[in-house]
Amino acid sequence: MRLDHLSYACTTNEIADVVQRIGSDLGGTFVDGGRHPSFGTRNFILPLADGAYVEVVSALDHPAALKAPFGQAVHHRAEDGGGWLSWVLAVDDITPVEQRLGRQAVRGHRIRPDGVELCWQQIGILDTMESPQVPFFVAWDCEDTEHPSAGGTGSGIRISAIEISGDPQAVLPILDPGSVLEGVELQWIDDDEPGVSAVVFDTPAGSVRID
Repeated sequence: MRLDHLSYACTTNEIADVVQRIGSDLGGTFVDGGRHPSFGTRNFILPLADGAYVEVVSALDHPAALKAPFGQAVHHRAEDGGGWLSWVLAVDDITPVEQRLGRQAVRGHRIRPDGVELCWQQIGILDTMESPQVPFFVAWDCEDTEHPSAGGTGSGIRISAIEISGDPQAVLPILDPGSVLEGVELQWIDDDEPGVSAVVFDTPAGSVRID
């Protein structure tokens, strides 16, 4: 179990501006990640130096965005003003998570603009929607060289802290003893709205906080 990525939700009309703003603040360049047909969403990806990445995602004008839980979560967060949607943990085997949550993971896929199809399984977005401080989980069905973080090694941009509002006791039992967050500190803060409030990055230009 390790930190895989953080999702930032916005509307389709805002996505170009959000990608430009965050990329400029961090000194990095986002790449077009393509569309998620089964979720009714699309994203842009910023690969990071620690094997993780940032995703800026928006809901499309597509029926799946109102049917699939992930599409619903993105749509509602964007319509509520946008911002950090969730933090996401990667696991090699999704089965123990399925057993703990009592339901099966769903399959996701997207086709990058270069034609490469990425596939994965994910679970837990329903729990994130109910309790926004809780992460959800992915298990990738691709080689490391095709993982969205590939290419970020030389960027010098790393996640150093995630500011989260909510109940730590809802999260800490999820993190097994072998969890690897690569030096990322979970900072619990008081806020009226539970969930990821901000993310702090180490960059070649210094520390940058994105809320």
